[in-house]
Amino acid sequence: MRRKTTYSFIYTYAWLVLVAMAIFMNFAFAARVTPDKLTGTKQAKGDTTYHVTKAKGGKPSYLKNGLHLALPPLKPAVTSSAKVSVSRPDDKLLNDVQLYPNPVTDQINLKYSVSRNSNVTVKIMDVLGNDITTVFNQRVEVGDHNISYSINNKLSRGFYFVRVVAGTESVIKRISVL
Repeated sequence: MRRKTTYSFIYTYAWLVLVAMAIFMNFAFAARVTPDKLTGTKQAKGDTTYHVTKAKGGKPSYLKNGLHLALPPLKPAVTSSAKVSVSRPDDKLLNDVQLYPNPVTDQINLKYSVSRNSNVTVKIMDVLGNDITTVFNQRVEVGDHNISYSINNKLSRGFYFVRVVAGTESVIKRISVL
């Protein structure tokens, strides 16, 4: 006859370990070492935890917060109105690149938008990827920008590529010159 196995012992043991860890963490975070306990001096008690280290000369030095971050004290029922702007890696630096008219007869108009201050380079290349000319190479501010470039007697008939580089991003547009 086969014996039935139950997992109730394992689940009970897991819960017991979880509760014991929670109690241990509670006591670990509740135990504070403050300067007044170590040196006998009177200081205001706040939300800051102190850690004692030995400095040069054998005197104890106090480090606020065990973290390398400067955290504000926690106050219940207080809402912060500080705005934090965080740049995400998926944010594009170069946006809305438009090249008109296409096909081109005498002048190329380029319109683009930059989301951060950066160096922008605009080059015209032939079909093989050789640089024909550099139209623009400057540091630009945030916002929309327009560039006009006259191609009279500078480009022969055919297909060309306009490469716009901002920071590490680039956009390539194809144009045909009549």
